[in-house]
Amino acid sequence: MAEAMGLRERKKQQTAMRIYRAAVALFAEHGFDEVSVQQIADAAEVSKMTVFNYFGSKEDLVFRPMEEHFGDAARAVRERGPGESAVDAVRRQFLELVETRDPSVGLHGEPFTRQVRRIVVETPVLMERAFVAAQKGTRELAAILAEETGDMMLATVAAAMLSAARNALIEENHRRLDSGETPDAVAADAAERAHEAFALVEKGLKGYGVRA
Repeated sequence: MAEAMGLRERKKQQTAMRIYRAAVALFAEHGFDEVSVQQIADAAEVSKMTVFNYFGSKEDLVFRPMEEHFGDAARAVRERGPGESAVDAVRRQFLELVETRDPSVGLHGEPFTRQVRRIVVETPVLMERAFVAAQKGTRELAAILAEETGDMMLATVAAAMLSAARNALIEENHRRLDSGETPDAVAADAAERAHEAFALVEKGLKGYGVRA
């Protein structure tokens, strides 16, 4: 039974990835707004209903695989250990993602990943959703800090600063890759840039949000 369930799960994952890659290829070639769900279904060799079963909407075809990362900073702060400040936690997590060259921080040179970002940047409705998702992540971070500190206003300021630092670092990585630098060149000093960015935040947040 377990083996059968494992096989079904793998097949589901393979189908989802086939739909996702077919959608991205069509969006990249024709533009997000010019591609229908039926065209995606045909390219992936599944039914239109199957596409909706795996991805709730056409926008989800782009965002579903990446949306969880908008809550990365909140997750880092929620899971931090005793004695670790909010800045320390977010910095530590970001450096771990840099170390593994995670696509979520703009350090993966694989063409498909960069293609997805280009689709988002070139499509207003997707950029709007990215903004909303990012704001949701910042509010989630603020709520965690406010619950611990009892001050929602300062928690909101702290969350905004931490989110801004992460976003600036990610955008710099993307900008450098877009300008023609190699992933190796960008990754070589990405950690140093992260230390500089979070040090700047820490000067204003030093001692804030240290878990008791």
